[in-house]
Amino acid sequence: MADRTCLAIVLAAGEGTRMRSLQPKVLHRLGGKSLVAHALGSVAAANAVAVVVGPGQEAVATEARGLRPQADICVQAERRGTAHAVLAAEPAIVRGYDDLLVVFADTPFLTHATLDRLCRSLGNGTAVAVLGFRATDPTGYGRLIVDGKRLLAIREERDANTSERAIKLCNSGAMAFDGRLALDILREIDDRNSKQEFYLTDAVAIARAKGLEAATVETEEDEVRGINTRAQLAEAEGVLQQRLRAAAMEGGATLVAPDTVFLSADTKLGRDVTVEPYVVFGAGVSVDDGAVIHSFSHIEGAHIGKGASVGPYARLRPGARLGAKSRVGNFVEVKEATIEAGAKANHLAYIGDAHVGENANVGAGTITCNYDGVGKHRTEIGKDAFIGSNSALVAPVAIGEGAYIGSGSVITRDVPAGALAVGRGRQVVKEGWAARLNAKKQAGKKRAHASD
Repeated sequence: MADRTCLAIVLAAGEGTRMRSLQPKVLHRLGGKSLVAHALGSVAAANAVAVVVGPGQEAVATEARGLRPQADICVQAERRGTAHAVLAAEPAIVRGYDDLLVVFADTPFLTHATLDRLCRSLGNGTAVAVLGFRATDPTGYGRLIVDGKRLLAIREERDANTSERAIKLCNSGAMAFDGRLALDILREIDDRNSKQEFYLTDAVAIARAKGLEAATVETEEDEVRGINTRAQLAEAEGVLQQRLRAAAMEGGATLVAPDTVFLSADTKLGRDVTVEPYVVFGAGVSVDDGAVIHSFSHIEGAHIGKGASVGPYARLRPGARLGAKSRVGNFVEVKEATIEAGAKANHLAYIGDAHVGENANVGAGTITCNYDGVGKHRTEIGKDAFIGSNSALVAPVAIGEGAYIGSGSVITRDVPAGALAVGRGRQVVKEGWAARLNAKKQAGKKRAHASD
């Protein structure tokens, strides 16, 4: 597609009916990304994109605009078939492109390379190209009747004879058109069929009736798997996870028990990163070389620096930024906070809306009290500061470089560099108090028994 102009039309008007879902099917997620996001990624090289949505599917439109701001959002007001959906994008088609590419938003594994091959099969009299695959079980698919690479017809299963039903070359749904001829072909598609719908597959017969050629390009069945049910979504997730794990290990990361690690489509793991069993990576995570992610950690929207250590049982939420050789240990949660190089929070802490300076120590049980019921506030912890265990830092507050916070303190005011701050009640010791209390309790018990 690089040397030709291309308009990609992404058909995203499907509902979530078979998924028993209140949200549109194409907003369900695979590897942390919506299905429509995967589809838009596959056509990223196209010069222009039109996304066809159903009526009332503003959530799909919003998702598409967020991913491709310049995309045309076209509404198929009535669901009258695939060709009818493509013609909903007619205002974009009439601008004129060399190629017109049609893909479905529920087919997430399509690659740019395959779609490029599909478009390159156009020209020299070929007006329509269909992406086909050899189905393990062709039941339910339209069959491609071919003569070499020439596509003679697409035969829906209900219309196929016995020999045609034995054909395993099937229609994936993805198609490409010569942009100069596309509208003439699409406008001739009619609804004279049992469902009174406009079928995109009729374009092949119409093109051939005009003396034009149709072609087929083959790809692997796994690349064109469609998703219509939650079971198929789970199956696709399994396929994607295996691919992501293999790519991570090929790139130099160690996954100790690969099948227990869940990755997102955009997870970035550097060389010599070690990921222990049962780690979940949400969207937007990057991990620099040599870092170690210990078991049972959950990470999303975070950056982990070179040689850092996370977990076990750590949670990094969006906005977490860990510097080189920093440490976030077991049962520590970090949100919208930067922990600079060499700093550590080894256990049982919450660090939110904060900045922790280099080589600072955050003791066990420490929390940054960042929320006052209305708004969020920041905590600044300076370089080399030491925060004693079980401290509460009530934001907004700043702890200076090298300052010490005594264990069990509630800190509500800024602490200067190098100072010691203690914010707790003074300890009082009453000798013999426990013995007197126990004696009083025992006397009470004897009186109660005597009255029974």
